[in-house]
Amino acid sequence: MTDDDRPFGSVLTRREVLALLGVGGFAAMAPGAGVAQPAGTPTCVARPALTEGPYFVDEKLQRSDIRSDPADGNVRPGAPLRLVLRVSRLTRGACAPLPGAMVDLWHCDALGVYSDVQDPGGATLGKKFLRGYQTTDGDGLVRFTTIYPGAYRGRAVHIHFKVRSAAGGGRVHDFTSQLFFDDALSDQVFAQPPYAGRTDQRLRNQRDGIFRNVGAQLTLAVAPAAPGYAATFDLALETA
Repeated sequence: MTDDDRPFGSVLTRREVLALLGVGGFAAMAPGAGVAQPAGTPTCVARPALTEGPYFVDEKLQRSDIRSDPADGNVRPGAPLRLVLRVSRLTRGACAPLPGAMVDLWHCDALGVYSDVQDPGGATLGKKFLRGYQTTDGDGLVRFTTIYPGAYRGRAVHIHFKVRSAAGGGRVHDFTSQLFFDDALSDQVFAQPPYAGRTDQRLRNQRDGIFRNVGAQLTLAVAPAAPGYAATFDLALETA
């Protein structure tokens, strides 16, 4: 599996994202610091949209624990990862929880394999491991149980996510991006089975063209949480 994102979309620069904030559209924001904001804008940092890649499959599979294949119940091996996404809406200059948004999560397994795809490296059509969606609750939260993703040739370690929310006039806003992992932590995880022996397939973050543009803004703060890891990621969507 190589260059999964190259044929699809484009990466927004910081300037382009900040321009979106001035004209509406669908930009993503997150509490924090690091990008200068116009006067009167909430203290949010732009989280640029990234390309979807060919491995998104709209399975409409609603579940919190995405580790298993629903066809046979087999769980994909790997270090457990509990991931919480907190989704807000930026409206009238303030961030507020966005309930009822559909958040899809998908990524490769410890060996770099995606489910339900036909790929030169192998076919997994009909399998649905490491895919699923949740709907944000009243606090804008979704919670997933998955595994620390593996790697494949041409990409750094990453997770894909897509947020879809209703808008006026029957429209649906669609925001797609990726989450990255600190290289030092990935070094630790990849030294253990079932990841061990796959390091030749993995790019360091700074060698990944997707990460080099915006990855620092999209890197998860992952902490140990026995028996694995946990992370929370905040984003706010401008849907005006």
